[in-house]
Amino acid sequence: MATPLFVAHLAVTLLMAGVIWFVQIVHYPLFRFVGNSEFARYEAAHIFWTTWVVAPPMLTELTTAVLLLLFKPKGISDGILWLNLALLSAIWLSTAFLQGPCHQRLRQGFDAATHHRLVVTNWLRTVCWTVRSGLLLWLAAKLVRV
Repeated sequence: MATPLFVAHLAVTLLMAGVIWFVQIVHYPLFRFVGNSEFARYEAAHIFWTTWVVAPPMLTELTTAVLLLLFKPKGISDGILWLNLALLSAIWLSTAFLQGPCHQRLRQGFDAATHHRLVVTNWLRTVCWTVRSGLLLWLAAKLVRV
């Protein structure tokens, strides 16, 4: 079970790393061009549809990260798996306490300071997903050799 579980975890992590880089470089910066009159409606739609796209892989990622601690692949240390979960926890906490509140404020209409905070704080998630992707790819290479 450990190898398919690890592959599933790696796949959703790489998916989310791709999504977060798109969001960081393209999607969030483009918010400023939506226009004030339509922004609240746009943001509400953004929240709704983005949740449908990211919730399943994020929940899968969290579930598989925890399961990997229970069904540890041969050759992978507990410390690496705990680091993986710690970085994933940072992503979830950042989403809940940094980006989530920004989106709720932006739901009322565009605000340049809130938008800037959203873009800047999102780097935390971008870095964490990128580091996790590198870590998991390194582990995948290690598993292939075991």
